[in-house]
Formats: sequence, C-alpha cells, structure tokens
Amino acid sequence: MQDVIFDMETSDPDDALTLCLLGAHPEVTLRAVTVTPGTRAQLGLVRHLLSRLGRGDVAVGARNPDSEKDSVSGFHWKWLGKLEPAEPDALAHAVLAGTLARYPEATLVTGAPLQNLRLLLEEHPDARLRRWVAQGGFAGDNVVPPEHRLSKFDGRRTCPTFNFNGDPKGALLALSSDRIGSRDLVSKNVTHGVAWDAAFHERVRPYRESTAGLVLIFQAMERYLREKPDGKLLHDPIAACAAIDRDIVTWARVQPVRERGEWGAELAPDSNTSISVALDRERFFETLVRAVPR
Repeated sequence: MQDVIFDMETSDPDDALTLCLLGAHPEVTLRAVTVTPGTRAQLGLVRHLLSRLGRGDVAVGARNPDSEKDSVSGFHWKWLGKLEPAEPDALAHAVLAGTLARYPEATLVTGAPLQNLRLLLEEHPDARLRRWVAQGGFAGDNVVPPEHRLSKFDGRRTCPTFNFNGDPKGALLALSSDRIGSRDLVSKNVTHGVAWDAAFHERVRPYRESTAGLVLIFQAMERYLREKPDGKLLHDPIAACAAIDRDIVTWARVQPVRERGEWGAELAPDSNTSISVALDRERFFETLVRAVPR
C-alpha cells in the first residue's frame, strides 16, 4: 500500500474519475485531497464522492473557497445531480503540509494547475515531497523514439500544456525545487493516445462492480458516452495509474523547458525529473481495474 495525496480541479470529468480511482484502489491509501480553486461547489462534489467511496475521513483542502464561480463542469451535475456545497478542512497548502508531516513517504499526484503545490513550497519552507507525479508537460520528437510518437504531434518539440500553463510560476518552481525528491511527468504525448471510448467501456464492464470507485467511474462514463460517443482522453487516470505502478510508463530523464508559452523537454541523464515517452496499455488497463493486490 502506498500513501497518496491528490490535487485536482473539476473543469472536466478526468479529475473526478481519478478521485474515484484513488479513493478505492486496493494498492492506495488516499490521505488528502486538495482542490483548485476549491470553491464550495467543488468541495461539495469532492465530499460527496469521498462519502460514496466510504472515505469521509479524508482531509480536503481548498485554495480559494470564496471564489465566485462554482468551477464545476455541467457534466458532474448530470452525473451526480445537484449537490450541497461544503467547507474545506483548511487551506490547501496547510492540508498538504500537515499530511506530508504525518505521511512523509506520500506521493503527490497533481491533475490541476499547480497553485497549491506552489503555495506549499512558498509557505512551508520545511516541507519535503518524496515523489511528485504530474499530469502535464510535453515530450517532443527530440525525446520520444519514432515508434512511440503520436501522429498529431509529428515534428513538435514543444506544445502548450494546460496544467502547467495554469500557473507557470508554480510549474517552474516545482520543476526546480530541491525539496522534491523525484518528479514523474505524465505528458500529453502519452495521455492523448488512450481514450475511454465504447470499446474501452466494454472491456471495463466485467470489472465495473469490483470496487466502489469502479462503480462510480463506470456510471459516469456510461452517461458521458451517450452524449460524446467518441469518448474521453484519459489524462489524469493514466497519471494516477503511473503513481500506483511506475512500470506502466517508459520514462526518459529530462530537463523540462518553457518557450513562448509552450513546454518541452531536453534529455538530461542525471536529472531527477522523468517524462513519459510510451505507455504499456495492457498494464495500464490492469492497474485501472485491479480489484485485488497482485
């Protein structure tokens, strides 16, 4: 079992699905959830899902619970119905610091812009993070072998990436901080290669009741596919599965770079930052649906 903290947002279904995965996976103990921006509507959604997972004990932090927008996509209300707003246990950076003090070996998985991680590093100079797994970044043709490249990124060395561009200052700080032991970037050159479409849905069907998390995920995607039959790219769930089983991904050690608002990477064998260059899709699927520890 490994301790995990999840930093999330709710502009699309990815993060909520990932919360369901991490909250019920047999190889994970979810210790805390932090939310960006952390509105009371978002917190109501997060606490509702945690309750249905039997994890009402998990600490929940918010960066800005007073934000005027609810920051929750309409899909979530279609899936779960309108939910009551909720309050955080504390500000997100305080929840992160307190959780890391109690569980210093915990892995932080980020599926959102990096304000909460930045504030942890700025406000808590003694905080240390053993491992950070980020959904974000980009590995271009200078890093990814030809056999693993996606055609949509042919010829590119850099690309915009939502989570890092949501707080470039936070991304640059986290990517350079000596208080983070190792960094694994699950980048869009990999996450754009797998969609939860009708065929993937049918593969999951036999496992749909294996955990409380898979029950919720399957219900969500059943509704999603009715409106968007082409499916949903699995950005954050892949990152979460890479946190659980690092060997689902082929990694390259790199130095991330930012140029004109786009992100890329240069090979750097001595770096403690790795970026995804390929995904073992079968091993990813096995990690996603695993109902009992191997």
